[in-house]
Amino acid sequence: MRIYAKVISRSSKNEVTEVAKNEYKIKVTAPPVDGEANQMVIKILSKHFDVSKSSVNIIGGKSAKIKIIDILE
Repeated sequence: MRIYAKVISRSSKNEVTEVAKNEYKIKVTAPPVDGEANQMVIKILSKHFDVSKSSVNIIGGKSAKIKIIDILE
C-alpha cells in the first residue's frame, strides 16, 4: 500500500490522523535532524498498521514535510 503523509516534527505528541483515503497527517515529537523524525515516522506507522518496521519504507520526500511511504502488508 502506498500512502502520502504530511509530517509535523517537534510536536507535543506522536499521532497518526487519516485526512483522506491513503493521506495521513503524522505528528512526531522528534526533531527533523539526522533522520530522527523519519525514524519516528517509521516506528509510529509500523504500530498503526501493525506491521514490522522493515515493512515501512519512505520512498520519497525524505527531507521534506510531504512524504511518500510504501507499507508492505
